[in-house]
Amino acid sequence: MPPTSPMGVISETAAAQLLDFSQRLDIGLLDRVVSCMYHEAGEQQKIAEKVLNTLKEHPDAWMRVDSILEFSSNQETKYFALQILEALIKTRWKVLARPQCEGKIPWLKIFFLGIKKYIVGLIIQTSSSSELLESEKTYLGKLNMILVEILKHEWPNNWSTFISDIVGASKTNESLCQNNMVILRLLSEEVFDFSLGQMTQTKAKHLKDSMCQQFSLIFQLCQYVLENSQNASLVVSTLETLLRFMHWIPLGYIFETNLIQTLVFKFFNVPLFRNVTLKCLAEIAGVLVDEYDTQLVELFVSTTEKLKEMLPLETRLKEAYERGSNDEQNFIQNLAIFYTTFLKGHSSLVEKPELIWKLQDAYAYLLMLSEVEEREIFKICLEYWNILVSDLYRESLTTTVVGTLAESTTSEGRSKQYAPILSKLRRIMISRMARPEEVLVVENEHGEVVREFMKDTDSLNLYKSMRETLVYLTHLDYADTKKIMIEKLQHQVDGREWSWHNLNTLCWAIGSISGAMQEDDERSFLVIVIRDLLGLCEQKRGKDNKAIVASNIMYVVGQYPRFLRAHWRFLKTVITKLFEFMHETHEGVQDMACDTFIKIAQKCRRQLVTIQYGEAVEFIEEILKEIDIIINDLQPQQVHTFYEAVGVIISAQVDSAVEARQIERLFRLPNQIWDGILVQAACNIDLLRDFEVVQQLCNLLKTNHSACKSLGNSYLVQLGRIYLDMLNVYKIMSQNIGQAVATNGEQVTKQPLIRSMRSVKKAILNLLSCWIKRTTDPVFVAENIVPPLLDAVADDYQKNLPAAREAEVLSLMATLVNRLEDHILPALPRVLDAVFQSTLEMIDKDLEEFPEHRTNFFTLLQAVNAHCFSALLSLTPDKFKLILDSVIWAIKHTMRQVSETGLNILHTMLVNMSGANSEKRQIFFKTFFMDILQHMFAVITDRSQTGNLTLQSSLLAYMFKIVENDIITVPLGDASESTTVQSSKANVQYVHQSLSQLLKQVFPHLQDTQIRVFIDGLFSFDQDVAAFREHVRDFLVQIREVAGEDLSDLYLEEREAEIAQAQAAKLRRQACVPGILGPHEVDMCD
Repeated sequence: MPPTSPMGVISETAAAQLLDFSQRLDIGLLDRVVSCMYHEAGEQQKIAEKVLNTLKEHPDAWMRVDSILEFSSNQETKYFALQILEALIKTRWKVLARPQCEGKIPWLKIFFLGIKKYIVGLIIQTSSSSELLESEKTYLGKLNMILVEILKHEWPNNWSTFISDIVGASKTNESLCQNNMVILRLLSEEVFDFSLGQMTQTKAKHLKDSMCQQFSLIFQLCQYVLENSQNASLVVSTLETLLRFMHWIPLGYIFETNLIQTLVFKFFNVPLFRNVTLKCLAEIAGVLVDEYDTQLVELFVSTTEKLKEMLPLETRLKEAYERGSNDEQNFIQNLAIFYTTFLKGHSSLVEKPELIWKLQDAYAYLLMLSEVEEREIFKICLEYWNILVSDLYRESLTTTVVGTLAESTTSEGRSKQYAPILSKLRRIMISRMARPEEVLVVENEHGEVVREFMKDTDSLNLYKSMRETLVYLTHLDYADTKKIMIEKLQHQVDGREWSWHNLNTLCWAIGSISGAMQEDDERSFLVIVIRDLLGLCEQKRGKDNKAIVASNIMYVVGQYPRFLRAHWRFLKTVITKLFEFMHETHEGVQDMACDTFIKIAQKCRRQLVTIQYGEAVEFIEEILKEIDIIINDLQPQQVHTFYEAVGVIISAQVDSAVEARQIERLFRLPNQIWDGILVQAACNIDLLRDFEVVQQLCNLLKTNHSACKSLGNSYLVQLGRIYLDMLNVYKIMSQNIGQAVATNGEQVTKQPLIRSMRSVKKAILNLLSCWIKRTTDPVFVAENIVPPLLDAVADDYQKNLPAAREAEVLSLMATLVNRLEDHILPALPRVLDAVFQSTLEMIDKDLEEFPEHRTNFFTLLQAVNAHCFSALLSLTPDKFKLILDSVIWAIKHTMRQVSETGLNILHTMLVNMSGANSEKRQIFFKTFFMDILQHMFAVITDRSQTGNLTLQSSLLAYMFKIVENDIITVPLGDASESTTVQSSKANVQYVHQSLSQLLKQVFPHLQDTQIRVFIDGLFSFDQDVAAFREHVRDFLVQIREVAGEDLSDLYLEEREAEIAQAQAAKLRRQACVPGILGPHEVDMCD
């Protein structure tokens, strides 16, 4: 056990002695420093961390590893020493002299033995007894990983006998064999699972080939252990190692040996082995080849027979799972994986008459597994059920439309065969239906009915999958689906199965199959459902019960717009009921009523602006007449949703005059309040400093915003009425904020009143952005909306203190550019003058402050770059350089969104510049191309930026392409360096040479051959971004490792051959298009 506290206080001076390599290492002091690092806090821990990091980075630290491992008794210190050795092997193995690797220098034990032999010796010493194997588990695990790191460098070229060595050693000692299985497993994972980005593609391919070629020895060892060993932990380790091999080993080892029989008949029914055995069988079940059908069928049959002995079909699996141990629960989950994997790939093999009973048994297990109250198991089963029912549905469509008699008979037989299974599945799906997004009233873990505030993404995804499955099940037999649902609903009404959970899942299931029945069937079904649910609402007592029933009524009716559109009376009744629910104060009911209303409005808006049979006026007129009463009990956010819904309805009005009149009526109440505030403020401007008034203004603006979203361009009727007043309110709020900051400092911006004033400004900006996005007349906006807007907003932004600037201003400007495009050009210089420099000063000091401003700033630049590039070209050189510098800064940003936007801007800028007039294009590329290229390589070799490798590669590939394709005709180098060679060839040579010098300077540990092959590949792969990206990824692997002069394990000759082939293929493609290749690149006959 490691010590729980350091032995005495450590001074920085004492700890620094560890860094003096002229002295003998004080192991006791190192133990104390390491212990301090792990178990202390504060200054002591900081000192320890600083010293240990410095020690770890020292180039000769690895020479002390052997004495640390031999003389330290602290496991944490030993682990620290192994970290030093691991770093050496990963980065500098190839520059160690071969004697150091192999062991031919006598004056230090780690040299004398050689690192490789030293580590092997330690592993053998530590793993030769079962007691050490367990007690030194962490230490041994690190030793194993270090050996695997050595193998990645040495095997097979310099250690060709490794596999035979480890197999031979395994037969001498069972504990050693158990650990060797772990080493083989780790090697397999490193080569086959984690090689991407850790080793070059060519090296990974060679290691994979070597593993496959030498696998017979490993397999023989595994077979020998499984057939002969009585050591349970060794057998488990061997099975776990086999499991890691399953996805890559040659298939003959699986299907042409007795492996499957050994797994099924020897280990499957043994509790200690059954989980890992079943995982192995599941991996085999996932093999998709035709030549081993017989063996796969035998696998399925024998596993099912063995399972029936272990877990009889009469077992109540749901209860067994709840009572089971961790191991038993894992077994049930693995069983689900096995059956779903096999049936997904091979169900056709076992649908034959002679195997039908075995298949029925498998489905019986799968249905029981689907009832287990464990979400992960259910999701595994659901994925398969979805595949099955979708296949059956498509098959039924195919045979119905184009099928022959024989196909039709086969399909009917298959459907009949699955009918009883699917009927049981329907009941399970209905009883387990996940909660849809629309349902806001839920039962929490304490059995209370509450409003759901957080979206449960996992539940929503589960609902989507279940909904899709239930829709297919309904198509396959709508009568059975209807029968089950009506029966379950009756049990709710008569109380036999009444519970909140049962009613919820039933109604969620009913709502989920909307559109899956024929319209007549749907009508008769829904009439019963809605009648019974309304009756249940009247029948139940208690607010919680009524809230649950109400939420289910709202969900169901909201899911069947086709029915509501066709039945006016029902539609009117439903909306009237929703208006009633808007007065129900139980949490969640009002929210759900508003959300359901907007859903119905979106699907039934035509019916609500048309005079229906038996009605005197359109229903929208009734809504507008009663609007004050309807929204009386709603909270502001609910009012916003209601206004958006009414806006949806009004937007369906075909008569523009009627639409304008209805919009005026919609805003009658908000405008009365708005006008009242402004009239009073005209007499007493301090009213706009009152917290309640400011809050009221904010809510009024948000109500306008919500209606604008659905009204679109037609909102201009209301905007024209309040636009100038709105801008005046914006100016006053800015003045108030500015005065408060001037008097009390920047901290005042966090006070509630100031925050509310800023909310008013944001609401105005968001409202204008919303309408501008939806306008159909950009010229009108440019001429009438933009001038007063810039007077109020742009100038205010520039003058304000950074803490008081709204990020939404940048977003609004980006929206203007995106929507108006070249119509904004006259005003664009003013926009950029107001926001560019002022924002850049806010965000260039660090990478964290003002995150919204950063994002919106580059979104604005992206819009200008995409739609107003001519404006960028007309900027003065210093302003253009400032913009380009900001883009370069963006691509290096640590915020992913900012760096992605920066890369997209730069790529678009290069594309746009490639199409600009020749003079400006050549000046740009002459001035900036090499600088941009240098910055791109700084970014692409930055380990914190690897998440954007695809975007970076796409941009870099384009840069190499334009160098090759005569887009740049001016020499990129100095005039004195230009040659008589064709310009593109001269530039290719110049870029190659400059890049080679740059990379050699930045990465001096790379060999010239590595750099040359890398740059050649950049040109050869520049028309294939995927190949280009992987080529760059290979280079990123190489820069992390000092290769020395031995480059054999990089297989550069093979890589050069691949690059040459790619270049030849590119030239052949180009030669097919006359003129693509220059006259000096084309072969001509004499």
